[in-house]
Amino acid sequence: MIWCRFQKDERASFGIVEGDTVTAVNGNPFSDYTPTSNKHRLADVKLLVPVMPPTFYAIGSNYHDHVVGRAKVKGNEPKFYKSPRVGYRANSALLATGEAIVKPKDAGPKFEYEGELVAVIGKIMRNVSPQEATQGIFGWTIGNDVTERDWQRDDPTNLRGKNADSFKPMGPWIATGIEPRDMTTNIQLNGKTVHSFPTGNMLFSAGEVISAISRTNTLSPGDVVWLGTDDVPHSIKPGDVIEIEITGIGTLKNPVTAET
Repeated sequence: MIWCRFQKDERASFGIVEGDTVTAVNGNPFSDYTPTSNKHRLADVKLLVPVMPPTFYAIGSNYHDHVVGRAKVKGNEPKFYKSPRVGYRANSALLATGEAIVKPKDAGPKFEYEGELVAVIGKIMRNVSPQEATQGIFGWTIGNDVTERDWQRDDPTNLRGKNADSFKPMGPWIATGIEPRDMTTNIQLNGKTVHSFPTGNMLFSAGEVISAISRTNTLSPGDVVWLGTDDVPHSIKPGDVIEIEITGIGTLKNPVTAET
């Protein structure tokens, strides 16, 4: 099943996507809901961020080639961690598919995308095993962890480097009933494929990451966990268009503009 959040006639609603049609529901996918008679063509609605998470988690250093490549860029030896390194991101940075990533005036040239699989939590979880955590995933969406690398280097909290407004595109919707091991992540910059990698080829699986979080933090329905990227991203600039496709889910597409 594919779930979205959309806006039509100034009203936001969750909906179920079938083909090129979306059916509005009363309620939400994480509790009771009832399909309505309101059906719309996808082309006639505005897709919103598919969920506004109560808590927004993200892991770094979760793919081998990314760890090696980023270390090489920095001139360091690659460091592989023994457990997931999880942080937080800001809801204010979230951006829907189709909306513009805004490069701030004082951002430098190392302004990069990171195409990521995102797990959407479907139940309350605390101190669960990786298997239990996997069973508690509602579905999957796509994230673009936009990063200003010089800011990231100088700010260990990532307040600016990863959490500035528009730095976290997520969407286009949530797909259920699929498995990361069956997915491939394809990233296109201005229509040219720049990266393609097996989505499930993570150092720590989604279940392992969520289990680690749950040892100290209670996860709630609608929370999201971004799961990292592979390869070494290219820089993006105003005028570019970045598309992140994950097979079985769809494509998250955003133009890049300059702050005015």
